[in-house]
Parts: sequence; structure tokens; C-alpha cells
Amino acid sequence: MTEIDAKIDALVPAWLNLPDIAEMLGVEVTRVRQLVKEGQLIAVRRGERRVLQVPAEFLGDGKVIKGLAGTLTLLRDDGFSDEEMLEWLFTPDPTLPGTPAQALRENRGTEVKRRAQALAV
Repeated sequence: MTEIDAKIDALVPAWLNLPDIAEMLGVEVTRVRQLVKEGQLIAVRRGERRVLQVPAEFLGDGKVIKGLAGTLTLLRDDGFSDEEMLEWLFTPDPTLPGTPAQALRENRGTEVKRRAQALAV
């Protein structure tokens, strides 16, 4: 859980706070906090009140999008910080096309993971 700079904040189109995520997933807020702690979600402090928030694109159909946890693990293993992971996931890549986060939402996780693995080389 980190603070976020304005550049990365501007890349992410929408954010959700933890209680909203808990409602979407049908779980308690403590479970959402556990997902963050386990590295399955990235949460950052934003706004005046510094509330923990997660990019809205990480959720779909009442669950965490497929392939996100594995991609985050690969990036973390490559030494990426939470901010660097968010920047990579939400920076448009014309060869994908779109952003890696969009590709994960569109069930193109294999290609996203391949690119994440290539970053380590």
C-alpha cells in the first residue's frame, strides 16, 4: 500500500475504495484487505483523506479479473514497486493494443504475462 503520484493517478481511469470492492465481490472488507496483503490487488492511498483505493479495472463480473494476480507476482518478482506496476499496467502499448490492464480484462492474459516475463530479461 503506497502513495501514488499524479502521473500514475492520471493513467488510471477509475478507482474504487475497499468497501465498494467488498460489496462487488460479496465479501467483508477484511477479505479485500487480505487480497491486497497477499498481492492479488494493488491498493494506494489517494485524495485528501488518503483513502485506500484500487483501480476499478482490476474487477469485473463480481471478481478480480483473471490473470491479474499472476501478472502482479511476475512484476513483483522482477522488482517492480506498486507504483511501477500500476504505471506498466495502465500505460498504453500500441502493440497490444491498449493497456496491459485492458488486455487482462479482455482475457488476453497470456500475452500480458509473456510481456511481463520479458521485462526481467
